[in-house]
This record gives sequence, C-alpha cells and structure tokens, in this order.
Amino acid sequence: MASTQMALDSLDFDATVALAEKVAPHVDILEIGTPCIKHNGIKLLETLRAKFPNNKILVDLKTMDAGFYEAEPFYKAGADIVTVLGVADLGTIKGVIDAANKYGKKAQVDLINVSDKAARTKEVAKLGAHIIGVHTGLDQQAAGQTPFADLATVTGLNLGLEVSVAGGVKPATVAQVKDAGATIIVAGAAIYGAADPAAAAAEITGLAK
Repeated sequence: MASTQMALDSLDFDATVALAEKVAPHVDILEIGTPCIKHNGIKLLETLRAKFPNNKILVDLKTMDAGFYEAEPFYKAGADIVTVLGVADLGTIKGVIDAANKYGKKAQVDLINVSDKAARTKEVAKLGAHIIGVHTGLDQQAAGQTPFADLATVTGLNLGLEVSVAGGVKPATVAQVKDAGATIIVAGAAIYGAADPAAAAAEITGLAK
C-alpha cells in the first residue's frame, strides 16, 4: 500500500488552490512544485495548510545550499516534507534533516542527477534522511527516461527508508511502481492534464492502495 502525492506545478496562485481543492480529497500528499513555490512563496504553503488540514504537504524546495536556514521557515509554516538535492553537500543535506527533526517532520533527498544513486542513498540514510526521492525530471522524461531502473537500485538496498517515485507516473504504471517497492507514488501531469483531475486522482490512489 503506497501513499499518493499530487504535484501542483502551475505558477498561477489561484489556479493552484483551485486544483488542490479538486484533488485533495483523493490524494494523501499535496506537493507544491519547485517553480510553483519559487513563484508564489511561503504564502501559498500557508494558504494550502489552512485549507487542507487532512493532507500532508510537501514543499519541493530542491535545496542546494544553506540547508537548515532554507528549510526551517517552511517546516515552521506547516510543511510536512521538504526536499533537498542529493547532489548537494552532505552538510547541506544534514541541515535539512536537522530542521525536519526539530519540527517532527520529514526530509526527502531527491536523487535527480546523482551519478551513483546507491552510494548517495547509503550516505544520506546514515545521516537520518526520511525519504529518498527517485525523480526523473521533466526534461529527462522528454528525452525518454523513466524512473524504473533507479527505483530498483534504491529499493534493492533495503535500508528501511520511504521511497518516493516521480516521473511520468500514470494509471498504467502505478502497479509497476508499487510492486517495485515505492511507498509514495507521485503523479503530476496524469492528474492535472486529465479532463477530470479529481477522477484521475481517485483512480491513481485506488490503484496505489
């Protein structure tokens, strides 16, 4: 049984809130995507936190430096999960983990563009990372890449961490992702690009459970 996460990627503040209202009842985690949080700032997090008390909220900061300093305000404002890049310095990653622990929340390490994913996963597990993000970015997806090989590498380490998978997940691939060991399944375009986003979210969540 995997949790489901919806990536909110629009830059438009009101459109983001409106889409969240449609899908929130049908997913476990609302993700404020990187361009979205950069454009709209912490006010969007505060708005979503107030409107959706029953959902977890992930803020996809993709922190690269100043880990604790950057992450802390978002945990304070109600984020349940904040992301840090796996290619960042281990000190930066530890800073985000420390901030998460201070507030009883979780830090997710995003493996996008990490060359040795197994080695880095082991290193951040030792630091106390809560979630590993196997992430095939939009530009990588456009080049035909998928997250499945990387997912197998990470879950094969059996480190007891939660594993989140993002990158072109759609109803047809949910079972494959879950069977490969993902504990959090992230869908973006498969939901927000659907004619009925609420129905698409409900379908993906149904398959994930």
